[in-house]
Amino acid sequence: MNTPALDALSLLLVYSAMAVYTVAFVAFAVDVARRSAARPVPAHELVGAGGPAVSAPAEPVAIGPGRGARIGFVLTVLAWALHVASVVLRGVAAGRVPWANMYEFALTGIAVIVGVFVLSRLWRDLTFLGVYITGLATAFLGVATVNFYVEPIPLPPALQSYWLVIHVFVATLATGFFALGSGLSILQLLKERRAGGFLRSLPSSTQLEDLSYRVSVIGFIFWTFTLIAGAVWAEHAWGRYWGWDTKEVWTFIIWVVYAGYIHARATRGWRGSRSAWLQLVGFVAVLFNFTVVNLFFKGLHAYSGL
Repeated sequence: MNTPALDALSLLLVYSAMAVYTVAFVAFAVDVARRSAARPVPAHELVGAGGPAVSAPAEPVAIGPGRGARIGFVLTVLAWALHVASVVLRGVAAGRVPWANMYEFALTGIAVIVGVFVLSRLWRDLTFLGVYITGLATAFLGVATVNFYVEPIPLPPALQSYWLVIHVFVATLATGFFALGSGLSILQLLKERRAGGFLRSLPSSTQLEDLSYRVSVIGFIFWTFTLIAGAVWAEHAWGRYWGWDTKEVWTFIIWVVYAGYIHARATRGWRGSRSAWLQLVGFVAVLFNFTVVNLFFKGLHAYSGL
């Protein structure tokens, strides 16, 4: 098959993955509605010997993932398989790794985000993040295909390096873990403000915060390597390690935000909502770096393909 045919097949798989992600989102949403409808165990009266009756507080019902969540997870795995196949075909069509422009980076990055969610099942059941992950995947893939799609083109000279494989892919891994951490932080903030409905069935806000911290630390390690590898690549391509290019600056800003988040939580006792908000600031900076910086700032890293 020729390049246009392979790329067309890749695009068809992207749309198929989006459709399955959407159905998975609905299944997860049904499970959320089921958990939200669960009622606490009714209060009961305790009567002491010769004393007045005392009402014991209602206890929340521990509701685990139901059929909707299980169906949603299976559909997410199916959509992810279609998604990964589309990434591979895009790479074959282009004759290189499929992350050399905004469309390809979005395509690969979203696949990594969903992959981190799917594979996290081996470590811990995070099915309660299903609505967030599948909603994110559907929305971002839609934006990428509508606004960022370009046909496969040869690499510019600066990108013709093995560092493209290493530097950019590690950045996508970091983004995947940061995205997972942001979902956990959002639920933590909601849990701290409300305790009813779907939120009753989630781990405690402290447990959600700990989970967010752990995955963010992993993302930070990958992002640190991204920063270092980018400097090495810059020296190889342009003869200097650092040039205050907009992309370089924002990559460093993201590193500083997450370093501050990890340091503040580990040594300064920043817990609760302050910790969650700082984590979310970091993820917003990641999204800003990918969208606004790529689209509206010019520099040596202007490889959006648009």
